[in-house]
Amino acid sequence: MISDLVRFQNLLGINFQESALLTEAMTHKSYAAESSLKYDNQRLEFLGDAVLQIVLTKHLYYRYPALQEGALTKLRSALANQTTLALFARTLAIGDFLRLGKGELEQNGNDRDSTLSDAFEALAGAIYLDAGEEKAAAFILDVLQKVYPDPMTLLEDLNPKGSLQEYTQAHYGGKAPKYTVLAINGPPHDPEYLVEVTLDHIFTAQGKGTSRKSAEQHAAAEAMKILQKKSNEEMKEE
Repeated sequence: MISDLVRFQNLLGINFQESALLTEAMTHKSYAAESSLKYDNQRLEFLGDAVLQIVLTKHLYYRYPALQEGALTKLRSALANQTTLALFARTLAIGDFLRLGKGELEQNGNDRDSTLSDAFEALAGAIYLDAGEEKAAAFILDVLQKVYPDPMTLLEDLNPKGSLQEYTQAHYGGKAPKYTVLAINGPPHDPEYLVEVTLDHIFTAQGKGTSRKSAEQHAAAEAMKILQKKSNEEMKEE
């Protein structure tokens, strides 16, 4: 196990001063119970959750100065939820280095979202205790950059229509986009809606869906792509 954790540190690019912290972070409660250990990674998970929240909050605050509290809260929640943290953990191959009980291993516990997300938080907590807030922030933001170079895309995927409205209101004097049904094709029991979304002469985008709502969401997602491209081009010109 020691050699595995040395290899894990090499993969992470992090050398723990207190290797016991890394061992604790990678110890699932099922392994602790079977091995009669007095520790598992739950306490570090508790700490890591708090570290993750402050790191993400600070990062999003400066990354998106135009976003209001509601949008920032939604984005932080999307980044800190179980599914996203499990994805972070898989990116780092955390499941390969977890210590789990036999029953958990037999049930592929090392690839379970809940187990992986808890382990990621525990690892963040361990790094915080071992090397401080700056190193923990660098660790979290590095994996964030790998998985979601632009975290806004995650929020757009969750609710593109809401994201578009918040964006246009923040950047275009409080104006809201206008949605228009251009066509409804197909039989009544299986229609296909074609919707257009516009905002003055700033953008026009279209989307299709089996309902008006889904078509509007797809149109909003296309509009956000247009606005993001426009924003990137403007940044390059500055």
